[in-house]
Amino acid sequence: VQLVESGGGLVQPGGSLRLSCAGSGVTFNYYAITWFRQAPGQEREGVSCISSDGTTYYPDSVKGRFTISRDNAKNTVYLQMNSLKAEDKAVYYCAAGRVCGSGLYDYWGQGTPVTVSS
Repeated sequence: VQLVESGGGLVQPGGSLRLSCAGSGVTFNYYAITWFRQAPGQEREGVSCISSDGTTYYPDSVKGRFTISRDNAKNTVYLQMNSLKAEDKAVYYCAAGRVCGSGLYDYWGQGTPVTVSS
């Protein structure tokens, strides 16, 4: 089983990025997929989750700017990030679990870095 994130990079403040989390060896539609981020010296923060039925969850810090979606046919979950701010800079990870917010995850990706800078 492998989760692979992609789509990170350098973007200017106010810009957009779309991250992808592609799964292999696992059937995504059974899982809730959570996007986390971790900046240097800071705790890991959950930034969105999509349940197996498509229900989505966001913390206030990204609500209205980030959108999570899933394409079960492609075994891929996306994180569309708009209006990016300097404080969004972090390594972004995806994780597969059974229920959003459970704190229990079966699989993790290796992360993709996002830098927001002019």
